[in-house]
Amino acid sequence: MQDSIFTKIIKGEIPCHKIYEDELTIAFLDIYPIQPGQVLVISKEQADFIWDLNDTTYQAVMATAKKIAQRLRQVFTDKRLVAMQVEGLDVKHAHVKVFPFNTDEEFRFKPDRTGEPDHTALATLAQKLAFTEVKS
Repeated sequence: MQDSIFTKIIKGEIPCHKIYEDELTIAFLDIYPIQPGQVLVISKEQADFIWDLNDTTYQAVMATAKKIAQRLRQVFTDKRLVAMQVEGLDVKHAHVKVFPFNTDEEFRFKPDRTGEPDHTALATLAQKLAFTEVKS
């Protein structure tokens, strides 16, 4: 199996705006978010679909997603809700998207992927969201 872009991020071959990491998962900001603060929670084990993960890794991804959702609620106090999407459309590597939102329009927003991401703003936001146990 060829390494996915997420596997390359895990290996440190591609940079990311990491906010959390443990033995089985890593979480980082999406560079093309549905809403500001969108975090991708991925398994360190590469599998095309979340349903292909073993039970331990699947449970770790869900536990990390819950931690991220709770952190988003602390930081984005102006947002009433936190969504979790599992769809696997863009990258064939088990992951979930977690993001704060208020309205149906915000939830269904389609990001423009043609522009260059604002890495300065992403780095600042990553610092606000980061957990103290983040590995470098």
